[in-house]
Amino acid sequence: MRFLREVFLLKRLMEYMVNHTTIVMQEIFKHYHGFESLERLVDVGGGLGITLDMILSKHPSIKGIIFDLPHVIRHAPLYRGIEHVGGDMFKEVPQGDAMFMKWILHDWSDDSCIKLLKNCYKALPRNGKVIIVETILPFLPDKSSSVKVSTGLDVTMMTHIHGGKERTEDEFLALAKCAGFMGIRKECSICNFWLMEFFK
Repeated sequence: MRFLREVFLLKRLMEYMVNHTTIVMQEIFKHYHGFESLERLVDVGGGLGITLDMILSKHPSIKGIIFDLPHVIRHAPLYRGIEHVGGDMFKEVPQGDAMFMKWILHDWSDDSCIKLLKNCYKALPRNGKVIIVETILPFLPDKSSSVKVSTGLDVTMMTHIHGGKERTEDEFLALAKCAGFMGIRKECSICNFWLMEFFK
């Protein structure tokens, strides 16, 4: 009985993630135009490829790579224009003009994020970028609903994932600089998340 309940809860979580991704990506497409000039985009930690498939449906000239652990990639459906690559992002990532990471960095400690971002840096050309979608914590908390959601997520990450946390803009900038990037650009705020570019 407990196993069936866990399977049910996992299925509901996956449905939530797919629906949430769909809403967030539709909003990103309205406000962000940084995909337009790309030729090769790597979705690092791309799971089953839902996000990358949405991006390529809007920008079919891009060649896409879903990059995740081999046992995850095995279950990813086939998509037109998307290559499946299994591997360990803490060892290396496939080459592309840009990397895309949505809700990946908040799962990891600063040291792990720097290691991952250094691998992204190595795999990018001179004018490459990493496109990040994450929550940004305010420097000083206030009583707004968006700050309550962000700080709630931060507590959840810290208590459920060893090393995981939400970060301030300064903390993201520090990660970017430690990995070799020149800086970050906050491009747009979507559904309580920020889309940022880490640029070389």
